[in-house]
Amino acid sequence: MNGISAASAVSRMWIMRAAAMLLCVSALGLSAGTAHAQKEIIIGIGTQNTTTNTVTGGIVIKELGLMEKYLPKTGEYKDVKFKIDWQNFTSGPPITNGMMADKIQIGMMGDYPLLVNGATGQQTRNETLLVAIIAYNQYGGGNGMVVHKDSPYYELSDLKGKNVSVPFGSAAHGMLLQAMQARGWPENFWNLASQSPEVGTTNLQEKRIDGHANFVPFMELLPYRGFARKIFDGAETKIPTFHGVVVRKDFGQNHPDIVVAYIKALMEANDWVRKNPKLAAEKIQEWTKIEKEVVYVFLGPGGIHTLDPTIKPKWLETIKSAHGVLAKLNRIKDFNEQAWVNDIWVRQAFKERGLDYDKQKASYTTYDVVGKDPICGTAITKPREAGQIWITDGEILSFSSPTCTLTGVKKYRSEGKKLGAVYLVDQSLGIKMFADKAFYAIGGKDPKKPQIVPFLLKKDAEAHAAKIGGKLGSYDEALAAASGA
Repeated sequence: MNGISAASAVSRMWIMRAAAMLLCVSALGLSAGTAHAQKEIIIGIGTQNTTTNTVTGGIVIKELGLMEKYLPKTGEYKDVKFKIDWQNFTSGPPITNGMMADKIQIGMMGDYPLLVNGATGQQTRNETLLVAIIAYNQYGGGNGMVVHKDSPYYELSDLKGKNVSVPFGSAAHGMLLQAMQARGWPENFWNLASQSPEVGTTNLQEKRIDGHANFVPFMELLPYRGFARKIFDGAETKIPTFHGVVVRKDFGQNHPDIVVAYIKALMEANDWVRKNPKLAAEKIQEWTKIEKEVVYVFLGPGGIHTLDPTIKPKWLETIKSAHGVLAKLNRIKDFNEQAWVNDIWVRQAFKERGLDYDKQKASYTTYDVVGKDPICGTAITKPREAGQIWITDGEILSFSSPTCTLTGVKKYRSEGKKLGAVYLVDQSLGIKMFADKAFYAIGGKDPKKPQIVPFLLKKDAEAHAAKIGGKLGSYDEALAAASGA
């Protein structure tokens, strides 16, 4: 009896001590085993502000105050103070490092970095989960390879043995590895070095390297700035590319309401861009210093990337393909893709917004260029043939065909108007591009009304020109052919 009483006394003593410790923890605002005992919750969010197709997951939410709008404020969260720690990076790997150290709880990055993020988490017991997508191109558009505009190189094969750089660990790096394997090229096909977007840009501009591969927006940004020319686009691989949102698994389990709040903020940011893409591009330029015309080529109507948070089966297939590429090079260990993907929170966000998740998950539609052509007077019914002109300090005008668009260029120039950008759609890869950086197949049966067909790549324009009995043409030659159309 005395032994039992003594044991009971010791037990009561430890219970009292544990209760006192819990009270102290709660008073200090630290975790006591549940999210709701906290007085302050710090949310580390790793963003890539200059990676244009992630802006609705980061800088737009931040600048519009959307996270604060949706964070839970009632019930168990009534007295909780939230501190949002926005951390900006130029690529995905540093975000993964922050997540493994539990300094970042929500992060965003491209497909290959996402794969490494998930695999690293599983291997180190710092598991992450893919919970939503920010933007995608279902054919791979966005990543690419550029050379100096004066370079004699026009295809990837032209760079054999040359000095090429790419940010290692990036989506663009994965694209290069995939392209090499698909062609049967060895790893030493070119002299490949790791260079950040900033370093690679400078080295290309100063002709210290022969080619630079990168992700959004640099493969459009560098040609737009006038010193680079794209010779390869990820759309040639026909393998989707996307940027997604990952959260630490423990954070998602402890704070499901916060994850849902973030995804709802992301969805409103997407809506904000689509509602007025011109204004959105202008504001994103203000916040990120990426030119608005470049932002628009990605996120405007018919843009290179589609904003859609649903996790489609095709994205999981993409991750499996990427895993296969890295596994062949012994750069990654086993990875359980099924355990890594969890759409429970994005489904809940859709439900709370009164939207059908499964319907959107099955859709690949985007918003297209619409309206009436002010030059040719016809309705725009074929988005893939549509063009647009952004008049400097003016509106963005839409046209029904490349010929009508180029005729508009001549008209507005003759009126003394300056043009910030002219957009057409590549007729082989189906991606929006800058018209003055394109190659053209010009010709056809009627010399008075020649066909003018734009392409991003020289080889595609040459092939089509041969097909229609025409010629390869420059932007100026395409403008001349469109005169009087």
